[in-house]
Amino acid sequence: MRWFLAGAVGYPLLELAARGRTHYSMAIAGGCGGAILGRLCRSRWPLAVRAVLGGAGITLVEAAAGLVWNRRHRVWDYRRCACNWRGQVCLGYSLLWTGISAAVLAADGAVRRGPRR
Repeated sequence: MRWFLAGAVGYPLLELAARGRTHYSMAIAGGCGGAILGRLCRSRWPLAVRAVLGGAGITLVEAAAGLVWNRRHRVWDYRRCACNWRGQVCLGYSLLWTGISAAVLAADGAVRRGPRR
């Protein structure tokens, strides 16, 4: 539940910082993305694998949110971006989500390990 809440707050804040606006659907999508990352934090797979899975999972959540809330491209529009799917998701942002996933997963791992002595 805490990962969902962290994503539900973090995703809209990230979008506000980057674009200056957001939509309530981004809180729902962010919560789902956060829940995915929370599950991946408990996995024993290497960080690179978990980061790719996190980026892919968040991209799928964004695609699903787009099909529900963004049919007319009023919330976001990736149609001008390279390698996009119906203007809902694109390769560039998928790679960005992979990088953000790696940072979040690495930070969680560092917090769980505690300070080094």
